[in-house]
Amino acid sequence: MSSLTTSGIAFACIFGGVILGKLLRAKLFEQHLSAESKDVVKLAMGLIGTMAALVLGLLIASAKSSFDTQRNGLAQMCAQVIYLDRILAHYGPEANEARETLRASVADMLNPTTEIEGQFAGLYEKIDVLVPKDDAQRRVQQLAMQTVAGTAQTRWLLYAEKGSSIPVPFLVVMVAWLTLILTGFRILAPSNSMVFATLLVCALAVASGIFLILELDRPLDGTIRISSEPVRNALAKLGR
Repeated sequence: MSSLTTSGIAFACIFGGVILGKLLRAKLFEQHLSAESKDVVKLAMGLIGTMAALVLGLLIASAKSSFDTQRNGLAQMCAQVIYLDRILAHYGPEANEARETLRASVADMLNPTTEIEGQFAGLYEKIDVLVPKDDAQRRVQQLAMQTVAGTAQTRWLLYAEKGSSIPVPFLVVMVAWLTLILTGFRILAPSNSMVFATLLVCALAVASGIFLILELDRPLDGTIRISSEPVRNALAKLGR
């Protein structure tokens, strides 16, 4: 389910609480809206609001952690790619084909439709078939193969972390609590256009906040994406 759809459902639920509060207020007796009753409702909403703030903080921390992990992983992988190209350059002209494959695999990363392996899958074999002429080339070949293995591991780690890190129950509970809060607000508030507009803006603000959290949790394919600048910088340095 997309972030926009999820945040739209959250908005419908939260603003539905406003409608529910209006219906409940119309059915309550006057003694139910006494000052003592309103104080109890305000205390309950304050408690629920505190718990919702804690859950919201956990969701933000989880999404931010996922974003930072994948951003740092991408930067690390780009550094490994540049380092690998320099290693192959020290091997000699015999490694030019492997360097071209490496450059093509990095260019594939800029294409979102490319499979995770892409042309990088054949890079290990191209390095493995090189025939060293001396001990220096043999050491370079071994170092290059180790670097390829480490880079491949980083690529697959980024792919494995591509899914959402936000637990669905956390999100459901938070939306339920926010719905209860706006229901309570609407029960206590008088019926006028200012109250309606205020609660509408509040529901929109909360839904947009949920949208931003969900997008932050999808840094590779969401609206808030990790910058491709490290990949472009790496691509510009390859083959030199």
